This record gives sequence, structure tokens and C-alpha cells, in this order.
Amino acid sequence: MSEDRLASADSGFTAWSRAVAAQLSTFLRTEAGSSGVLIAAIVAALVWANASPATYAGLWSSTLSIAVGDVGISLELREWVSSGLMTLFFLVVGLEARREFDLGSLRRRRDFILPAIAGVVGMLLPVLIYLAVNATGGAMHGWGIAMSSDTALALGLLTLVARTMPERAKGFLLTLFIADDLVALVVIAVGYSTGFAVLPFALGVVAFAAYLVVRRFRTVVPFAWIFAVASWAAVLASGVDPLIVGLAIGLCTRASVPQRERLEDATARFREFREQPTFGSAVQVRDGLREAISHNERLESVFHPWSSYVIVPLFALANAGVALDAATLTHAYTSPICLGIIAGYVLGKPIAIAATTRIVSWASRGRLRAPVGWASVTGIGTIAGVGFTVSLLIAGLALHGPDLDAAKIGILTAIAVSTLITGAFFRIVALLPARRRARALLGEADELIDLAEEVDERRDHIRGPRDAAVTVVEYGDFECPYCGRAEPNVRALEAMSDLELRFVWRHLPITEVHPHAQRAAEAAEAAAAQGRFWEMHDRLLDHQDLLDEDDLAEHAGILGLDVERFRRDLRDGRYAARVARDVESADLSGVAGTPTFFVNGRRHYGAYDVEALRAAVLGAYQESLR
Repeated sequence: MSEDRLASADSGFTAWSRAVAAQLSTFLRTEAGSSGVLIAAIVAALVWANASPATYAGLWSSTLSIAVGDVGISLELREWVSSGLMTLFFLVVGLEARREFDLGSLRRRRDFILPAIAGVVGMLLPVLIYLAVNATGGAMHGWGIAMSSDTALALGLLTLVARTMPERAKGFLLTLFIADDLVALVVIAVGYSTGFAVLPFALGVVAFAAYLVVRRFRTVVPFAWIFAVASWAAVLASGVDPLIVGLAIGLCTRASVPQRERLEDATARFREFREQPTFGSAVQVRDGLREAISHNERLESVFHPWSSYVIVPLFALANAGVALDAATLTHAYTSPICLGIIAGYVLGKPIAIAATTRIVSWASRGRLRAPVGWASVTGIGTIAGVGFTVSLLIAGLALHGPDLDAAKIGILTAIAVSTLITGAFFRIVALLPARRRARALLGEADELIDLAEEVDERRDHIRGPRDAAVTVVEYGDFECPYCGRAEPNVRALEAMSDLELRFVWRHLPITEVHPHAQRAAEAAEAAAAQGRFWEMHDRLLDHQDLLDEDDLAEHAGILGLDVERFRRDLRDGRYAARVARDVESADLSGVAGTPTFFVNGRRHYGAYDVEALRAAVLGAYQESLR
């Protein structure tokens, strides 16, 4: 194994797991992790705007022009960030929304209904509160400022103040925020666009359609982005905020898991390259590898880190700066604009989300219910009071001068207050007895199960108590080095006295990469026929470099098996069909690589070190207490 592959294995992730469809957990980690950078950018903007207001305002209001002949675009630097770079932010939002619909928790369409309704009502009530507070003023046009939550900042702050929040609650929160972002962008495009021009907008639509057509031809995919940029420029010229182009591209980009056929094709192309290392075969290898991964994942892997760690913080740096002198603060905290924003976020969001969730569940007689309990829903409502990105976008479009400063102070104040309320609420929830706390956080809704075939005691190989509350299923390959590195972690997990679990092994030999894997799997089954499956399982993973025919027979002899019977079973392929059934079940569950773990039927994403697996098992055990 090369040094790079060893480093990958030591990291506790399989290489394929980092490349599968940009799973929800990866998205959440990036969003939460980037919140620190975002907060730093907000602080930097405030310090800069107060230490040197002239240079802050001067830089971001300077004009930058791009022109070819008489045709060009001229915008302030702040506008290039807000309407240009932020298009990529909404591209990522669209990509994640589409991924969730195609592969994630929203593939069961009814699961989107409740968070979508709660998200929309959670936007409507703050707007009504803002309008009520500003009914007699001249700032009613800023009604959209208080409606949208900020995904990255809310997730990051939630991670800091609510460690007991279950992972699937974050999935519900993300779904709610997706609906929030979609509606907010429509509001920006319709409610805050000026001077609509039909012809440029029509040209933008045509250019976007050309983008969709051209990107289907893989050999000219780079040229498709020319049409995407042209669509952005035309929509900008029409008077509609071009952010909608980014969202549309994301929503139109299908997500899919790597298909076994494409993975095998990519492997075959590499073998051809190994035999004939020409430029043409190298191109074939490159194309095969790209085709094995969905276009959605490729785009998200490129743009998501840039969006989270660069673009959104840069947007914050350009827009969050506001004077914090006594006069400005006095004006802000006596302004209906600031008070309306604070009341909308701090009161309107949690009331709307919690009440809507309860009402919809009651009206549907439980058919539509949150996948979490009342405590998680309430916490989601309070942290939804953290608005920033879209709020500042709308504030910059709707307000100017002292009113804009008041809006910024209101947004920042709502962030602080909502975070403090969320932290205090979860501290109170943590004081509940374990069983009541589990029910409060997790509720009674059925989970979406990822494992297509349930564990069958008559067929599956099971180690541990048959009535254990938690079942861990691993799809593995005896020749896979990552499986070998995961095995000590699994054994350590099983040995922990505070956990009661049963462990299930299912075969997934990746024969195009590991030539001995199929025979090793059949050897394990031959040993199982003589009552020694787990002994052979452990030995094969401990000796992954000794898997040829003679080695397998030697393992059988050391374990005290009938070696002649063992050899005959292997020679006759007696258990090949048994291994094939496991492979078929892996395909049904969308498993493309090893090791893949399922904890109580839910796919475990990310690291497989002891702590990560233990956290997943404890989470499943907590759910079993409901």
C-alpha cells in the first residue's frame, strides 16, 4: 500500500466513503465547522468598520468593471460579492436540496411536507411581527429581513450550546432550512428586484437551457459553464437578482450513488492503462472515474468548501460592518426596524416552528410528524432565530443609511439572544431523567431505514446477545485494508462493558480490486459449515496477506477444521451463492465499498474509529429507550 493510502486508512475513513454522494453528515460537518470562520469574519467586519470606517466603506463601495468592447458589467465590490460570489452559495444550497431528494432523508417525499410547512410558517410569522412593529413607520419594505435562518451559523452555534441534540434532529433542521432558503430566494427574486426587463430575462432562460443541454455531453462539460455565466449576466441585466441561477443549477443536478457497473468499468479502464500506458488510455481512465461519481457530488465537493470557508465569510466581511458607538446603538435599539427584527427572530421563529409542527401532526393524526421529540423541535425553533446571510442580503436591498445600521444591529442581537436561549433550554432538558430525556429529544416517529434486508438470525452471522438493543451490520471484504484497520475498533466496541450490542458481518468482496476476496469469503462460509465462522473471520482479517488457496487451507488446519472437506467445499464453489446473496443485499442498500456500517438499520457515515462508532451505538441505544 502506498503512503497516501496508508494515510487515508489511518484517518479512519475509507477512501470511497469520502466520495459517496456528499452525505448529510459531511454537509453538516462542513457547515458547522465553517461557522467559526464566519464568526471571525463578522468580528473582523465590526472591528474594521469601527476602527477605520472610511477605508471599510471606501473599499466595498469601490467599482469593479468587466467589459468586452461596449458590453460589460459594472458593480460595486460589495455587489460582486453579494450577487456574484453568493450565487455559488445558493448553488450549494440547491445541490444539497437535490441530494436530499434523490438519496437522503427526503427520498420519502412525505417527509418533506412537515418541515416545509414549518419552515414557511416560521418565515411568515416573523414577517407579520416585523410588519406589526413597523406599521406606522417607513421601513415596511424591509419585511423580508426577519424571515430567513442561516444554516451554517445556526448549526455551528447549535453544536456549541446543544451537545445533546440528536444527529437526526440536525437532519430535520437542515430540511427546514432548505425550505427556508428556497422560499427566501424566491422572495429576493420577486420582492426585491427592480426594473424588470423581459428580453434579458428571456435570454437568461435560453442560456440556462443551453447549459442543461451542453452539460449532458461529457466531452464538452467545461463549455457548459460559459452558458451558466451568460445566464447569470442576462438575469442580472433583467433586474432580477441572479442568485436564482445558482439555485436552479443545483436543483437540476441529479445525485446518485456509485453504481457497481460503473465502478467495475473504471477498474477495467485502469487495467487497460496499466497494460498500455498511453495518453488516450489515461483519458479513458479519467473519464471512467468521473462517470462513476454523480455530477451533484463532483460540484458539491468543489464548491461547498469554497462557499462555507471563503464566500460566506467574505460576504460577512463586506456586509456586517456597522458602527457601534453610543449614538448608533441608541438609534438602533429605539428603532422599530431593530425591534421588529429581534422580535421576529427571537419570538416568531420558535413559536411558529413548534406550534406548526404540533398542529400538523395533530391534523394529520400522526401521519405527518417530526422525526424527533418536542424538545428537539423547540430547540430547532429557538436556534432558527439565528439569521444572517439572507437577512443581510435583503437588508442591503431594502434599507440604507441609519436604517440599514439598525437592521444589522437587530440581526446580530437576535443571533446572540437566540443562541443564549437555545443553550439554556438544552441545559434544562439535560436535567430530565434518561428515559424522559430520550423521549423528549427523539419522539416516537419511525426512522427511515437504510438497510434494505433486515438481519435474519437463520442466515446472518451474528456475534453478541440476540436480544441486544443495538445491532451493528458491517459489509466487509477480507482483503480490504480498510476492513482490516476497522476490525480492532469493532472488537474494542464489542468489549465495552457499557454497551450491549450484536454484530453482524455480511460479505462484499470487491473482486476487481482484491483478487482473493471472493475465495476468502467462501472460506469463511466453509468454516461456518463446520461451526467456526467467527474464528475464521478473525483470522482472515488478522492475516490479510495470507489469502491464497494454500493459506486458506492452513488457516482451516490451525482452527481444527476438516481440511479435506474444507478444500472440497472451496473447489466446488459450494458457498458462492451464499456470498452472492450478501452482495445482492449490499446492492439493494446502495453499498458500493467496504467497510460500510449500519447501526440499527441506519447507515453510519464518516469515521469508523472507536469513538465515532461508540457515539453511533449510544445514539441508537438512546433511541431504543423511547
